[in-house]
Amino acid sequence: MPAPPMNVSLSANWSHMTAVNPPVVKNELTKNKKAARDFEAMLLTPVLDSLQKTFSGDPEDATPGASDYRLMATQALASAMAEGGGMGIARLILSHLQTPKVPGQG
Repeated sequence: MPAPPMNVSLSANWSHMTAVNPPVVKNELTKNKKAARDFEAMLLTPVLDSLQKTFSGDPEDATPGASDYRLMATQALASAMAEGGGMGIARLILSHLQTPKVPGQG
């Protein structure tokens, strides 16, 4: 039995996307949303890290472990940005993971 079509919009608000889906599809959609956000955060991390290095005035060797803490802060910032909608990469990924609608069904 094919999966029911999902009603997914590309707006920044993710909460309405699960309102019309059955519980099984909701669970899959939740997992897909998390995976898409995590992937976007992984893409944003090196970009933000490069920006951080460019604008920081202190060399990394000044304090032991400073580069590790900077990377952790950059990863947290990238995750927060992706959670808030980021650059839209997660929404594009999610739209490609949804079940395509077949004309004449649903």
